Amino acid sequence: MFDEWKERIINFITSRITVLTLAMLALGGLLIYQCFKLQIVHGEEYLNDFILETEKTRDIASVRGNIYDRNGNVLAYNELAYSVKIEDVYETGSADRNQKINDTVYRLIRMIEKNGDHVITDFQIVIDEDGEFAFSVEGTRRLRFLADIFEHASVDDLTDEERVCTAREVMEYVSRAKGKGITFAVGGYEDGGEQFVPGLGYSDEDWLKMVTIRYAMYLTSYRKYIGTTVATDVSQETVAVVMENSDQLPGVTIVEDTIRRYVDSQYFAHVLGYTGKISSDELARLNEQAEAEGNGAGVYNINDVVGKSGIEAYMETTLQGKKGSETVVVDTTGKVMAIQNRTEAQSGNDVYLTVDRDLTIAVYQIIEQKLAGLVASKIINAKEYVAGPNAGSSDIKIPIYDVYFSVINNNIVDMKQFAREDAGEVEQQVYQSYLSYRDQVYEKMSYELLEGCTPYNRLSKEYQVYQSNIVTYLARDGVLLSDQVDTEDETYQAWAKEEVISLNEYLTYCIAQNWIDVSRLKLDDKYSDSAEIYAKLVEYIIQMMDKNTEFQKRFYKYMLLNDVISGRQMCLLLCEQGVIEVPAEEEDALKSGRMTAYQFMMNRIQNLDITPAQLALDPCNASVVITDVNSGAVLAIVSYPGYDNNRMANSVDAAYFEKLNADKSNPQYNYATQSPLAPGSTFKMV
Repeated sequence: MFDEWKERIINFITSRITVLTLAMLALGGLLIYQCFKLQIVHGEEYLNDFILETEKTRDIASVRGNIYDRNGNVLAYNELAYSVKIEDVYETGSADRNQKINDTVYRLIRMIEKNGDHVITDFQIVIDEDGEFAFSVEGTRRLRFLADIFEHASVDDLTDEERVCTAREVMEYVSRAKGKGITFAVGGYEDGGEQFVPGLGYSDEDWLKMVTIRYAMYLTSYRKYIGTTVATDVSQETVAVVMENSDQLPGVTIVEDTIRRYVDSQYFAHVLGYTGKISSDELARLNEQAEAEGNGAGVYNINDVVGKSGIEAYMETTLQGKKGSETVVVDTTGKVMAIQNRTEAQSGNDVYLTVDRDLTIAVYQIIEQKLAGLVASKIINAKEYVAGPNAGSSDIKIPIYDVYFSVINNNIVDMKQFAREDAGEVEQQVYQSYLSYRDQVYEKMSYELLEGCTPYNRLSKEYQVYQSNIVTYLARDGVLLSDQVDTEDETYQAWAKEEVISLNEYLTYCIAQNWIDVSRLKLDDKYSDSAEIYAKLVEYIIQMMDKNTEFQKRFYKYMLLNDVISGRQMCLLLCEQGVIEVPAEEEDALKSGRMTAYQFMMNRIQNLDITPAQLALDPCNASVVITDVNSGAVLAIVSYPGYDNNRMANSVDAAYFEKLNADKSNPQYNYATQSPLAPGSTFKMV
């Protein structure tokens, strides 16, 4: 029996299963020991080594100084507000990084706008009144913007194609999935294919907001732990909803911030100016200035807010103050883990002006009253005014129908409201008249372009205006190559000077002379003949007329002159849209016919219910400068009309900015300092 047990034990020990089992137990024990060592013994040490990758120093913005008048009345100050910021916390190089950022940004935009707040749109591209992308800057500022987009150090490095690219082409360039330079992959793949379409899946408005935020994030991508401001001065509702959904918004935070506020902004807009996000040119210039002044703590970065015009810009380094700093510990994704060594910022200095607040307001109001009286004195109850052969500038009169047209022409009423479901009775009447009239114009213009050959000088004044505008807009859009047109050519002279040929003949000749850029006509075949090119050109013209707001406004002018709509309807539109508040008895008298539209409109002008700036009829601008003859101190410097610089400060209100650009009274122009006028009575004291 003993031998039997002995044999069994020997067999068990020498069994391969036993050897394997013991080997597995030994390996398992080793793994358990290593896990214990990694997670328990050295766990905290290794975690710290993984997370705490580096220390970075970031700036703490200073509080901007206030601006006061000579008597200590505050004109510009700071107000505590909440801002929404976003950081790029996604791993660089990951396949779906772009899509994750876009999803977060888009979700954030929806949350902010749902509560009535607005995201920052300072990309220097806006959506104009025709619903098209357009640059908000011109000249060298536009070229500098393009140089930044195409990543050139100087505007001289821009290629010819880059210099003339449109705003939409810039949007498409930065929104590609792949490509050279700045790309954010804002768009999608059509029908699940492989072709990426920039902007696909977004409205143009949302596309612009997405690109604005992504571009701002790109500018600070080398310092990921610095947040990009998405919206400022947001409501408590927005603060609450963002914080409640923080788990769905990686990298999004709510921070306390200050925003710039202006008192009596309409009167002081040109003097004070406004603040805004720093541009690349301003960044270089202000950093040079700070270095020259030895102000190392005040060096600017691309996220800073600076003065853009007026006193805000001129006294920038005085008002800005000195930044503070803090050392932050960030992990591998750029997320801040701890804050160390904080140095508080120093507030900017206050600025006291020589101007007198009360005097400035009084002067502005006097200017407006005088202009209103002058406009009213020149208005005559007529459709048109024809000056006599010896009439001077003082003899010029304003037909009342020009005043009626101003209601449409200078956007006193909202034309888009006419087509909405909740449009009022008069709005619906005017809109139906417009649709019918527009179709008639399109029909006749199509006939003239395709079949008729009525010489320009035999057309009615109305259709001469339409055809002149068509040629102007074709040149503006680059379809008609103005720089290649031979102004000495006989056919050009027959059109532009002698006016004895039709638009049909002129455009056909332009095609034959290669004065038309056919690449903009989206031809089906690049080897199309002249007839096919002309057909596409006519199609382009009709579409252009339909999209161009200024062209559409011309219809209303001739609808008024041809009695398709009336001056009474223009007056009632003002009441229906709530543009003016008038006594109920006057509105009833207008509706019943007991008061004429002429008298109603004259009352509105004389009572300043409608201002000269709104009418934008000559005269609608004026300026006054009052100085102390003993010291030369400027007591008042007023330019009329003014604007609300509160809506331009901090982050530009894109809709308001577009409205200012379209305003024919040119409110952004400082007539007191920029208008090249004769000195006149300035020399009398001498």
